Amino acid sequence: MQSFDTFCLRPEIVSALGKLNFTTPTPIQAAAIPVALEGKDIMGTAQTGTGKTGAFGIPLVSHLLNNKQDSALVLTPTRELAVQVMDMLKKILGNSNVINTALLIGGESMPKQLSNLRRRSPRLIVGTPGRINDHLLRTSIKLNNTKFLVLDETDRMLDMGFSIQIDKIISHIAQDRQTLMFSATLPNNILKLAGKYLVNPERISTGSTFSPATQVKQETILLDNESDKYKQLLAELEQREGSVIVFVKTKFGADKLAKKLRGLDHTADAIHGDLKQGQRTRTINSFREGKNRILIATDIAARGLDIPHIKHVINFDLPQCPEDYIHRIGRTARAGADGWAINLVTPLDRKKWTAIERLLNPNLKEKKEKSPAKIKAFKRDNQRRIKSKKRPQNNSANGQFQMKKRRSA
Repeated sequence: MQSFDTFCLRPEIVSALGKLNFTTPTPIQAAAIPVALEGKDIMGTAQTGTGKTGAFGIPLVSHLLNNKQDSALVLTPTRELAVQVMDMLKKILGNSNVINTALLIGGESMPKQLSNLRRRSPRLIVGTPGRINDHLLRTSIKLNNTKFLVLDETDRMLDMGFSIQIDKIISHIAQDRQTLMFSATLPNNILKLAGKYLVNPERISTGSTFSPATQVKQETILLDNESDKYKQLLAELEQREGSVIVFVKTKFGADKLAKKLRGLDHTADAIHGDLKQGQRTRTINSFREGKNRILIATDIAARGLDIPHIKHVINFDLPQCPEDYIHRIGRTARAGADGWAINLVTPLDRKKWTAIERLLNPNLKEKKEKSPAKIKAFKRDNQRRIKSKKRPQNNSANGQFQMKKRRSA
């Protein structure tokens, strides 16, 4: 079995990994780290929760320790992911951290960031494209010595409209750099960006990016009406143990649902894009530390939120984009743990759910969609709760899957 010792890493990195109980690299780490240590560009894809941060973080730290004049930049789509990436990189650096760092994200005090940058010159910067561009315009940072660039969750950054900002940032970076690009999917705009900024990249892919981890047990509950979702959610929260993240589609819906649950003595809080960064950080920390059992979230938390103790993901509202389903349920069953994903589906959700099913199982035969009336009639004829047989599996959908059809009260 391969270990991190086989990568010929510096002793301080091996020591730091040992303190993190990192002994055996994940598949994406085993494939990407040796290539990155050779100085090659990488275009990588992997399932969520498989250790991509370590896959680029270990070579990044190694580069900085071996090249005292060089700097590194990591771009992420969200503030939460940036915070987690920086936290992991600091852990890989270990106690012998002699490298100044800077976390540059929106929602935090610009004067405070400017003051920190003036006091010390960071060799490692992690940030979001918008705030990095703000600092470039103010000339508070310089990227001319940046020789190691990471674009993390690139597809998400492009989905959020950061392509112009990314172009501007990279224009400040020397061409003789090493670039690692990680993306969950590879649409044409990602391939175009890779062709523009990567030089003879190694294509690294481990597992299917369109299938959940095998440890995720999926249940889909068919309900008659949207109004049944809240009652079903309460039933699921009562029956299940452990921490829960509930995904909803709107910021208003997140706040409203969290308030209703708190009114029933549940420990719950909401996270969405309208919160200030300090509020978002406190909310995540309270959930991470177990002070709140339930986190109500919009898709801002669908990627990058790495909290190992999340046992259940409940899709109160289905995502607009089928690919986001994979990222949502990837918040559970991380690092080999077991987890559960529960989907509340009404007749109004049937098109979204069909799209998700086809993503999970491309070989799924085309079926004539039932009208809402037929779905309701079917459930009226099936008064008792039933579990369908396990769906056919193929290479693109390995997660355990159950369909529960229930008649709403």
